[in-house]
This record gives sequence, C-alpha cells and structure tokens, in this order.
Amino acid sequence: MSTKKLTKKDLLDLAKGLDLKGISKLKKDELIHSIQIAEGHAPCFLTIENCAVSPCLFRADCQND
Repeated sequence: MSTKKLTKKDLLDLAKGLDLKGISKLKKDELIHSIQIAEGHAPCFLTIENCAVSPCLFRADCQND
C-alpha cells in the first residue's frame, strides 16, 4: 500500500465510490471512519496506539512512523 497521506479529495472520491451520502462536510477523521465502516472494518482511525495492522490505506495519516 502507498505510504502517502490522502487528501480530502482522495477521501471524498473513495467515499463516493462506496456510495456514501452526506459526506462532504465531514472532518477528515469522520470521513475515514465512514469509509472504514462502509468497507466492513472497525472505525479504528486514530484510536489504536502502536497499531500493527498492515496494509492499511490510512496508515500514513494515522501513524507517525
């Protein structure tokens, strides 16, 4: 997976691809949580210290490694 941080546009494009509605005014972390839930994952972004989940699309934004 890429280690680049995702822009809000990147996240909005992902969310639209998942047919999520009412997402344009969400904060970045809320948007990522919505995407995680829509993909069937736990909304863990910024909630796990020392996360070992890899690959993760949101890792560059979530972890300082």
